[in-house]
Amino acid sequence: MPPLLVVRQLNIAFPAAALDTARHPAAAVAANLLVAVRDLTFSIASGEVVGLVGESGSGKSITSLAIMRLLPPQAQVSGEIFFAENGSAVNVNKLDPNSMRQLRGSRMAMIFQEPMTALNPVMRVGDQIAEAVLVHGKHSKRAAASLAVQAMNDVAISQADRRARDYPHQLSGGMRQRVMIAMAIVNRPQLLIADEPTTALDVTIQAQILELLADLRNKFGLTLLFISHDLAVVSRIADRVAVMYAGSLVELGTKENIFRWPAHPYTRGLLQAVPDLKTDRARPLGTIEGTVPALQAMPRGCAFEPRCGFRVADCALFMPPLVEVGEGHWARCPVVNQKQ
Repeated sequence: MPPLLVVRQLNIAFPAAALDTARHPAAAVAANLLVAVRDLTFSIASGEVVGLVGESGSGKSITSLAIMRLLPPQAQVSGEIFFAENGSAVNVNKLDPNSMRQLRGSRMAMIFQEPMTALNPVMRVGDQIAEAVLVHGKHSKRAAASLAVQAMNDVAISQADRRARDYPHQLSGGMRQRVMIAMAIVNRPQLLIADEPTTALDVTIQAQILELLADLRNKFGLTLLFISHDLAVVSRIADRVAVMYAGSLVELGTKENIFRWPAHPYTRGLLQAVPDLKTDRARPLGTIEGTVPALQAMPRGCAFEPRCGFRVADCALFMPPLVEVGEGHWARCPVVNQKQ
């Protein structure tokens, strides 16, 4: 199946004018920039769900904002982001603002992390969903209002016509998240980016949202980029998993590859820190010693080297390349054998 989205050699940097460059290595603040995402490459096939995982600060959300062209003006973006549109691939980074506005929200849409801050507190939720329709200028206000109610029905909001008149503060956290999903799918996009859509929810509501996303995928043929730091959540919904650390892709493979045969030491560390039914409660969970490096003090070589139990001398000097450790399974670590 041809890819719907291709991200190729994506780099995202921000000005670091406030930094005292004399106190930091030149490699960390080259040209007075902080590199938040470096040389990121992956693709998503039409109808596929790719989970993008990593701890806070790894570059997941910035990547999603780059795909949607929602980064602030000071961000410096290079690389290519291709989206399949009308039988051809368009480079999102080269679209003019008007063309990007037409693409955003209609063919590609996003569910943001925290619905209480993403929703307008003084605007009825039905009007906010209808606005997502009206901005593309294809429907009347009455038709947009009807589509908003239909989208609320699609995400299993009961009494949708009445709930459409509510304000965000009148809804529970789970209901607000459903409104955010309704807003994202109301124009029937091909690609849906979900940025930590279950983080602020309790376990029961979290399971309901995951089930809803799976149902919407099957019903509308959605392609999904699912961003999370929670491996257990990703294991329930993703077909393939991409693991990021300190702005770089460190492992990419099918869900089975990542969870059964993790090849990168960072991925292994993450999985060892997740309890399951077989976990010995008398023993402490695994941990990864140390902390994620700050952008202004990024190691010269592999960013994970200071925390890695498999490191060798070259790791401190050079970033390991992505190598294929199995069919469709890539890892940025030539040292670790995936089935050890």
